[in-house]
Amino acid sequence: MPLYTADALILRTYKLGEADRIVVFLTRDRGKKRGVAKGARRQRSKFAGALEPLTEVQVAYFEKESRELVGLNYAETVRSPLSMVGPASAFAVPASADKKAGHYLPDGEALGYVSYFAELLDEWAQDADADDRLYRLGASMLDALAAGTPVEPLARYFEYWLLRLQGLYPESRGTLSDGALAFLTASRSAAPDRVGELPAERRTMRELETVHRSLISMHLEKTLKSDRVLRDLRRTP
Repeated sequence: MPLYTADALILRTYKLGEADRIVVFLTRDRGKKRGVAKGARRQRSKFAGALEPLTEVQVAYFEKESRELVGLNYAETVRSPLSMVGPASAFAVPASADKKAGHYLPDGEALGYVSYFAELLDEWAQDADADDRLYRLGASMLDALAAGTPVEPLARYFEYWLLRLQGLYPESRGTLSDGALAFLTASRSAAPDRVGELPAERRTMRELETVHRSLISMHLEKTLKSDRVLRDLRRTP
């Protein structure tokens, strides 16, 4: 049974038995994989902190051709969205008890977007089908978040590029406002960590959100769980 090592993005996990997890992860060179992380739910697991959505990891796994699930040997965190907190971060909101100490806590909506990005990647990535563009798009979200890019325009940028890479973004955009067209045009040449500099009025972001979610739902024939969570968070006072 060969051992493979790879750069990977964690997409999601499921409970398995009393102590294990099934982990869905996207590799740069061998596509999406599903594997068993034994003991991952134990308090002193060697996988601690490495299996959160959109965490970039170095993984090693055993794979046997006749088995659907690979066996995860280890997952070492390279970059984690959970660590991207602080005054300049897209995740940063002051913690009232720690303001004087300069400590910050993750914002719930920002972390909701992380799960949203990971779920979209999971839906579009194909099992064992390498797609370097898709991997780089996911990894670039970590670059943008680390740079403190506002999450709402970043989400519209991510949706646009995901749909465009899959050939699903309509060529005809006659129904879009001038503001929406300006944002999309600028997005074609802007790096993700520069999205905060693009023209992005709130009403424009809401317009593109409606258009993009409609395209995504039509293609997937369902509403994403993380999408519903984001809507609930937005309605929470």
